[in-house]
Amino acid sequence: MKYLVRLQEGAKKVATRDAYGEALAELGRENPDVVALDADLSKSTKTAVFGKAFPARFFNMGIAEANMMATAAGLAAAGKVPFASTFAVFATGRAFDQVRNSICYPHLNVKIAASHAGITVGEDGGSHQSVEDIALMRVLPNMTVIVPADAGETRAAVRAAAALDGPVYLRLGRAGGPIIFGPDYSFRVGEAVVLREGRDVSLFACGVMVAEALKAADQLAGEGLEAEVVNVSSLKPFDWRTVAESVVRTGAAVSAEEHSIIGGLGGAVAECLAERHPVPLVRVGLRDTFGESGTPDELMKAYGLTAADIVRAAKEAIQRRRV
Repeated sequence: MKYLVRLQEGAKKVATRDAYGEALAELGRENPDVVALDADLSKSTKTAVFGKAFPARFFNMGIAEANMMATAAGLAAAGKVPFASTFAVFATGRAFDQVRNSICYPHLNVKIAASHAGITVGEDGGSHQSVEDIALMRVLPNMTVIVPADAGETRAAVRAAAALDGPVYLRLGRAGGPIIFGPDYSFRVGEAVVLREGRDVSLFACGVMVAEALKAADQLAGEGLEAEVVNVSSLKPFDWRTVAESVVRTGAAVSAEEHSIIGGLGGAVAECLAERHPVPLVRVGLRDTFGESGTPDELMKAYGLTAADIVRAAKEAIQRRRV
């Protein structure tokens, strides 16, 4: 699918977790079977919006993430549509056994909306910055993995998750981000979206890195290079066809994610290219390291996750193609 965009300069930034809270409350008004669970972090994950509107359908499970996931599984088995929220590092790490055996193994209709993912958590530091969660969730059979690029895509993804029968992992961020998609945008699970067409290099990105990829494409255009930008918000199921078709056009690729390059988007793109159309690939992401404390902007620069880093990666991929 194509949805050609340009970043809205100067527009108000909105966090994907805020969009999630609003979308969940809207779903609650439309569907009485939607319920929400939280691990004593509802103000941070924004499920407090749902809890205020529907107190009888909101369950604060306390600091007991494993119990929350098991309870969500029970609610799903009883016909409810549970959204379970906490920080990504706890949802995927502390409660992995329950997500695997109580939710994914029996294919129960639980939606895990995990906020504060990646290093843009900021000052909370490496212990709270989940940089392995996509890999952990992507490897689980029956799990759908979605990493929205902005607030608009988050609202659409929440609705898509609710309509899907089965486990879903929604990766959400703490920091505000630019608006990319307008009200006419239609999100589809399993579909990557071409945001900008090009012929020299394909930039595959997810989450906060989509905006950085669009900025990088502008910078590359100033140097006479045309970058194709593809939003890969659906990490699983993965849109192998769109990714392969893009590199057929360009002959070089870059993946960009706020996550380890091991097992996340970079891994998925590498698998796709190796099996379908091998071209030079440079992965932008955390390189087998944990995060640290700092502001989101400081950390994005320190770990090489800026538009300038994507530009350098694109030039490297293009150069390797020409060798």
